Amino acid sequence: MPNFSFFRFSPTTLAVVAVCALAVSGALLFSGTLRAADAPAAGAARPALTVSTARPLRAAMPLHLAANGNVMAWQEASIGAESNGLRLTEVRANVGDVVRAGQVLATFATETVQADLAQARASLLEAQAHAAEAAANAERARTLQATGALSQQQIQQLTTAEQTAQARVAAAQALVRAQELRLQHTQVLAPDSGVISARTATVGAVVGAGTELFRMVRKGRLEWRAEVLASELRPLRPGAKARVTAASGVTVDGTVRMVAPTVDPQTRNALVYVDLPAHPDLRAGMFARGEFQLGHSDALTVPQEALVVRDGFAYVFAVGADQRVQQRKVQTGRRQADRVEVLSGLTAETTVAVRGAGFLNDGDLVRVAPAAEESASKPAPAPASQAQTATK
Repeated sequence: MPNFSFFRFSPTTLAVVAVCALAVSGALLFSGTLRAADAPAAGAARPALTVSTARPLRAAMPLHLAANGNVMAWQEASIGAESNGLRLTEVRANVGDVVRAGQVLATFATETVQADLAQARASLLEAQAHAAEAAANAERARTLQATGALSQQQIQQLTTAEQTAQARVAAAQALVRAQELRLQHTQVLAPDSGVISARTATVGAVVGAGTELFRMVRKGRLEWRAEVLASELRPLRPGAKARVTAASGVTVDGTVRMVAPTVDPQTRNALVYVDLPAHPDLRAGMFARGEFQLGHSDALTVPQEALVVRDGFAYVFAVGADQRVQQRKVQTGRRQADRVEVLSGLTAETTVAVRGAGFLNDGDLVRVAPAAEESASKPAPAPASQAQTATK
């Protein structure tokens, strides 16, 4: 039989071993209790996300009416030749030039006109000479009428010859004025101040009367001709403001000058004429879009971050008292800064999820961030002057 006498321990050693065993078992039991306390109850739901919340606010938002149209010249002037069969010798204006009223734009050859004018003046002198002779003969006939030296028929013939000579003088004078006017028309003058928008005049060309040589934007004024539905014309009045954005990206403020008295029977649209200020980036013929500013109205708004667009529709998530969210379909309207108007589907008493709303689904359990909730419900601090007044 083996001898185990060497395994004998002293009473002190046994006491130390027993104390260590009790400590280890106690630690194991305590850690198990902590794990059981920290573990969630069986079947308890966990929040899907921590979100911030806010309530809809009522705010005054601007009323806008959007429209499309073209930038056109306020009025155009067609400048053409008034003389027939003359040759262009000089063209002094080009497209884009700013001209003033009465400025010479082009000149025609004057040799033919000056020759015709000299001939007309010579014919006038000849007619005046014949008229003077006829007047003298008629005067002598009237003097001899009482003596009977001339018959009544001869006196009548001399008087008629005088009147005919005077008529020929008047005709010759008219011809001289016509040739002088033709000579003036050898210079093409600007009928008004403005900007040359088109030019067909070519040096050396022989053009007929009425041929267009230049086209001009009168006064350099442009206007936006917006197409507006007939059902939306009622709030538009002369003097209303509009903000117009051209295709080049430039934005200008205009004023409604007039609303067309008729509506296109094909498109059911009416033209609204908006005067535009002078701007180097605006060109006639450009497409432009714009908004008519019609004042302000009260609107129920939510932060833009609270809106979630899915399948082409806008939704918000209403947070209930049980911290569960409910997806609600809403109809949106105007936008201003980070606020969006809600037309239907939401009331002012509903609390909606803001930050994190895009990750939620209908029925999710959420945790509301305390800081966001307190800041949303706490009123904005008053200015220092108001705070001092309230304290007094």
